[in-house]
Amino acid sequence: MSDAKVAVIWRSCLLPGSETFVRHQGDALPTWRAVYLGAIRVDSPLSRDTDVLLCPDTPRGRRDWLRLRLTGDLPRLHRLLARLRPDVVHAHFGGDGWLVSRAATRLGIPLVITLHGLDVTRQPTVRGWRGARHRRHLRTAFDRAALILAVSGPIRDRALELGADPAKVRVHHTGVPVPAEPPTGPKNWDVVFVGRFVDKKGVDDLVEALSLLADLRPRTLFIGTGPLLAPVRAQAERSGVDATFAGALPPDEVLRHVTGSRVLAAPSRTAADGDTEGLPTTILEAASLGVPVVSTYHSGIPEAVTHEVTGLLGPEADPPALAANLRRLLTDTPLRHRLGEAAHRRAATHFDLHRQTRTLEHLYATLSTPTPRPSPVDHGVAASDTRL
Repeated sequence: MSDAKVAVIWRSCLLPGSETFVRHQGDALPTWRAVYLGAIRVDSPLSRDTDVLLCPDTPRGRRDWLRLRLTGDLPRLHRLLARLRPDVVHAHFGGDGWLVSRAATRLGIPLVITLHGLDVTRQPTVRGWRGARHRRHLRTAFDRAALILAVSGPIRDRALELGADPAKVRVHHTGVPVPAEPPTGPKNWDVVFVGRFVDKKGVDDLVEALSLLADLRPRTLFIGTGPLLAPVRAQAERSGVDATFAGALPPDEVLRHVTGSRVLAAPSRTAADGDTEGLPTTILEAASLGVPVVSTYHSGIPEAVTHEVTGLLGPEADPPALAANLRRLLTDTPLRHRLGEAAHRRAATHFDLHRQTRTLEHLYATLSTPTPRPSPVDHGVAASDTRL
């Protein structure tokens, strides 16, 4: 791998526990070498000692982080990228793309930006100067990027509405690991929910739907945390549903619990502030494990879940419809098995991580480097300077 081309994977906050897709994609690159670069460390199960950090938790580091967020320019970022000498910089989320875009452009390094959802749905629609600032930063990042990847068709369409060049934008599903055969074993849960407790995830809709299934009393596991955890937990207690709240868990434990569940519930909806999903990774993970999904006709979800074929879909923010679909799968074992098997097959052909990363590497390889990248010496970085 010493001669492998290098992709710097940029995520300014490295790395929230909900963003397994960033690690999965970078780690699965078959021939390129991923170097994870961030501005600050986020303590989570996804953090690694090998992550390269730009702004350590020191007075100077905190000042640099503030300067980068305010101006999109930081000489230390420029010097660090010059020393790493990547063949491509791949930023996740539009705002992060803006943060690294000036340094990448000045060094002549092709920039790839993956758009995931809130970066082109909620953030640009915030009222006042914050929304205007985000829209301006997105336009700048779009102009500087060599390639813009959207995780679903609706996210692509939104990027075009915000001014992205159609010639630069394409839909690319990140993908998830897909075993050759779905794992088998006991089902310890009837329903599992995995995600952040935020408005767009529709967790309160799920609790209300479960309350309509009192005759079944499905055992439900909620995995995740977020600002709505306390009110959702209180709602579950008032409703008398059989709910267990596990909090945030390491990725391996999450997959183990999904495997041990009959159904994954993903009742996504458009939040009050306009925030929407791109394509939830948990839906793809459930499909890869042969677990059928009950979800909604929301954003890119129908790209992964075909109603009555690989799962069941219903309208957003409709707990009775959600309850009806859950009842169907919980009381019809042959249907549940048929949909789960079909979901696994579709995941293997359309969302397999290794297939998708091979496509990503092909996209990397097609990007041209417009100007020779300067050596670190050209930017005043001494060979012995290893500070981040």
